[in-house]
Amino acid sequence: MRVAVVGLGAVGTRAARQLASSDAVTQVVLRDDRAPRGEEVASSLGAKAVLETGPYASPPEADVVIVATPAGQQVALARTLVGRGTPVVTTSDSVDDVRALLDLGPEADARGVTVAVGATFSPGLTCVLARFAADRLDTVDEIHVSRLGTGGPACARQHHDSLRGVAIDWRDGGWQRRPAGSGRELSWFPDPIGAADCYRAALPDALLLVPAFSGVGRVTARLAATRRDRLTAGLPMLRPPHPEAGLGAVRVEVRGRADDGIRVEILGAMDRPGVAGGAVAALTAIELGSGRAGRVGAAGLAELVEPKAFLAELARRGVKAARFG
Repeated sequence: MRVAVVGLGAVGTRAARQLASSDAVTQVVLRDDRAPRGEEVASSLGAKAVLETGPYASPPEADVVIVATPAGQQVALARTLVGRGTPVVTTSDSVDDVRALLDLGPEADARGVTVAVGATFSPGLTCVLARFAADRLDTVDEIHVSRLGTGGPACARQHHDSLRGVAIDWRDGGWQRRPAGSGRELSWFPDPIGAADCYRAALPDALLLVPAFSGVGRVTARLAATRRDRLTAGLPMLRPPHPEAGLGAVRVEVRGRADDGIRVEILGAMDRPGVAGGAVAALTAIELGSGRAGRVGAAGLAELVEPKAFLAELARRGVKAARFG
């Protein structure tokens, strides 16, 4: 299998490394607008790496392509790849990007290809955790996602921007729009992260989860933020973000009904967001390239992968989820 990675930031680089260590992958095609960065990553991957330098006349030739460029730069390439009939894995957590990528669904369906939307730490791993939890229930009434931490600089900028946007929740069959930075809620993440205040933010999780769970009554997503994060959300970032941030975490709470009555399933994961996001993107690409996608069209991972097997393989690669007792 030949897999291309476009964009070698924190997530793209980690995805490329995961692909290079996978037996199913024979070549990893690398593209990045920063020539030194591409050379650095290619030299670290060894014989499987194929570095392509710009200017590029056309999209990369591959069985599946991971698009890991910053938010705002993924939709055009994904559209071109769908038109060519190539499966695509995208990593953006921008609400605008996710909407536009989901809009590619009818064309992707007509061409028989799959677009995995938001295949990273959150959304991505959170979608798989939601599906895993839902499979333990007879019906799903509510899904609540919380996340903490950022990957590389592009992720940090998106985190900053999301606190000044409009949050989108699903409630009783309709969309609710509320100011980002409101609705403080204390969430408990896996140790050693512990508790953190989380707020509404411009996050795309509900756009991916609502279509995946027919009849769900409520879907929310919140972002951990400090007082300084909220106070400075309306300002430009005052200093450049770090190349890769520290530990992050996700938490997914699914409420529903089972034989024993009302039940709440809570799962979480703790890792560096760039590391976990790269592993999720790489494993998704392998699933799509191997023909194991749950369906064609554009969708989140809750609709595209078998959660138990996916989480087991992620754990083997070092990204482990936990169930709250």
